[in-house]
Amino acid sequence: MQLPVRKHSHEADIGGPTSEDDNESMRNRIERVTADINDLESFYNIEISPQRSARLKDYYKGELAGLEVVPFDGLDQQSKVDYLLLKNYLKRRLRQLDLDATKDKTIEPLLPFAVTIIRLCEDRQHMKPIDGQRAAEDVHEIAQRAVSTEGEIKAQKIKIDKTSAFRAARTVDRLREHLAEWFGYFNGYDPMFSWWVVEPYTKVNTALRDLAETIRTELVGIIPGDKDAIVGDPIGREGLLVELEAEKIPYTPEELINIGEKEYEWCLKEMKTASHDLDAGYGDNWKAALEHVKNLYVPPGKQTEVIRYLAEEAVDFITQRDMVTIPPIANECWRMFMMSAAQQKVSPFFLGGDDIIVSYPTSAMDHEDKLMSMRGNNPHFSRSTVFHELLPGHHLQFHYIVRSKPYRYPVFTTPFSIEGWSLYWELILWDLGFAASPENRIGMLFWRMHRCARIIFSLKFHLGQMTPQECIDMLVDMVGHEKSTAEGEVRRSFAGDYSPLYQAGYLIGGLQLYALRKELVVSGQMSEKKFHDRFLKENTMPIEIFRALIRKQPLNRDFESSWRFYQDS
Repeated sequence: MQLPVRKHSHEADIGGPTSEDDNESMRNRIERVTADINDLESFYNIEISPQRSARLKDYYKGELAGLEVVPFDGLDQQSKVDYLLLKNYLKRRLRQLDLDATKDKTIEPLLPFAVTIIRLCEDRQHMKPIDGQRAAEDVHEIAQRAVSTEGEIKAQKIKIDKTSAFRAARTVDRLREHLAEWFGYFNGYDPMFSWWVVEPYTKVNTALRDLAETIRTELVGIIPGDKDAIVGDPIGREGLLVELEAEKIPYTPEELINIGEKEYEWCLKEMKTASHDLDAGYGDNWKAALEHVKNLYVPPGKQTEVIRYLAEEAVDFITQRDMVTIPPIANECWRMFMMSAAQQKVSPFFLGGDDIIVSYPTSAMDHEDKLMSMRGNNPHFSRSTVFHELLPGHHLQFHYIVRSKPYRYPVFTTPFSIEGWSLYWELILWDLGFAASPENRIGMLFWRMHRCARIIFSLKFHLGQMTPQECIDMLVDMVGHEKSTAEGEVRRSFAGDYSPLYQAGYLIGGLQLYALRKELVVSGQMSEKKFHDRFLKENTMPIEIFRALIRKQPLNRDFESSWRFYQDS
């Protein structure tokens, strides 16, 4: 039976609500847009596809046009904030498509077969009929081009920077995965497809795998089998400025680096004071004092007891001062897990959120790695990380996120809000004397120095001013990290799982909240508890927009960032 061929159009409903949704609330609009984008990205799932880029671009532009006809002045303050958050989000995504297209252009010499793979996979996604013989010819051609490109690389005929080469290798890996999905869809279900394609597909799968490995070896410089290599993908100054604009941070990357350096100088001064105050009397030799504190680790099997004690200590401290509302379920329902040795290579310290994942050596780890992990997670260092991850930090924040205005998360999530909140408590508890002993002060200062260094090395990396190895050396020399924990921190920063501003978001976000607290709480305009509760109940957003909301600041649809929150003192 020959089925009739139908033409499909994807031109209708590019973006914006339908006519019957003209009175769509901002919350409903956000929920709809979030679902729409999830569907579009799931369907158009090849990142370097021009069709994907064009479809998303049309959608973003359509939604932005839809926002322009919303009667902004008639909205209440919460809806105005939602309007600004959605507009900012769509504009950011639109700009990111252009930045990604520029990067994709640089790797084209290493991907002469990409257009064919994309066509095959997208034809399948649109459920177009398949011709087995033609498919075999396409697959054969892909393999030939992959082999030819590999030969040109080995003959040093292709010149490309390491960062672009690394991006190309990852793209080849993903294209190979997409092609495997395409093959699995037809193979065995379409007899003529299998008859023609099985043999050439076996060859193309190998050719693409070998090409990716050759790119990494010859152009990036990664030793074959080295799974711990750190390369990263710097986004450049233009990319950082786009990110800063979206985060509503009216500072240049260079100005943020300067803030990190100034804050580090403060930490260094305090660290030397604490060093003098130790009974052993290390004077200005703060690194020797730091080594003393590192060696105060607990024996194997006792770390979980320490974590429980530190968690309860922090809760008691803030509860006695009535600083923030901790719902009984939030205080009751957190769990503790142990981190695997493999995960500790990326996250050498604790992780948290809903629960806390404890980093401590396993019995199978090398002797040197065991000692470095124990020293790096001593009780005085852990003091900050425990309340950062649990209460009043991430665990408390995530408790509220799913209960109060949940439609704002994760679409408007930002490290300046998420990590900034937990880091902010490190600043406040320091001021309140939570770290009374010199050992505890050194432990808290270690982390604060670390946050300063994160601003400096992460931004300089993305500006092309530092290599991953230089970032590792900075953490060892400037902060006093163990070599393994420094490598883990840098690997985590540049592995591709975090946004370019993520590491800067800790201290910068904390400083934003610290400055806003000074405006509202220290000035006597509102209580500390009300300030903290309000922040949690508004969910996540750029902190300057939260500032406008909580201060009842007049808003317009073209809101721009202007808050210079950092005062050097």
